[in-house]
Amino acid sequence: MTSGEGQTPSQLIDGRIKELDDWRGAMLARLRGVIKKADPEVEETWKWRGVPVWEHDGMICTGETYKTVVKLTFAKGASLPDPSGLFNSSLDGNTRRAIDFHEGEKVNEKALQALVRAAIDLNISKVKTKAR
Repeated sequence: MTSGEGQTPSQLIDGRIKELDDWRGAMLARLRGVIKKADPEVEETWKWRGVPVWEHDGMICTGETYKTVVKLTFAKGASLPDPSGLFNSSLDGNTRRAIDFHEGEKVNEKALQALVRAAIDLNISKVKTKAR
């Protein structure tokens, strides 16, 4: 795993993608691209000793990699509309929801972009409410 000293969060995420030299790296790169397409101004951060995080006025989602899945966990997923039924993991909690992507699985990019934008809209609405 990359030590990360002196690297930006985006460089650390690049490093993680390279170090995962199998389908998981390719999937994480693809998901990252979908997130950036949904929000070109997204801020990439690196938390909890090695977890890529995407933020816009608060956390949108994390990108965790495991042996058999790449997991996008949406911080406020339970509050988001999911008409395409993307959420397939962490469904019992009151706050988070996740999507587990398996090897060879197709990504519904349009639906994922809509979910990312909904998370951003929710974050922005919370920021505006606090500002009042």
